[in-house]
Amino acid sequence: QAQLVESGGGLVQAGGSLRLSCAASGSIFSIDFMAWYRQAPGKQRELVAHITSGSTTSYADSVKGRFTISEDNAKNTVYLEMNSLKPEDTAVYYCTTGVRTGTYSSTRRYWGQGTQVTVSS
Repeated sequence: QAQLVESGGGLVQAGGSLRLSCAASGSIFSIDFMAWYRQAPGKQRELVAHITSGSTTSYADSVKGRFTISEDNAKNTVYLEMNSLKPEDTAVYYCTTGVRTGTYSSTRRYWGQGTQVTVSS
């Protein structure tokens, strides 16, 4: 079992910045990937940014150039630096990770509880 704890959400004006953090803990042998998704009211959950264990990153087109995903492997923590925020970035942001609990175990996905990001115009 693994647990994810997110922090850093809040209210910010358009053009501002926020930094989200997500720390994984529990029975973790290795982490295959970590990612951030978001879900706005009435919309489907969408992938925002993704980072592999080899530090390869990918982003949704809507956030490229504004958001940066990074990780601290020693702390099993992933960050999402969000700059030039827009009202359309308003959503609940969820952290997710793919974790192996042993050498021969399969990867299991876990989700955080979500953190609200609200961008006012």
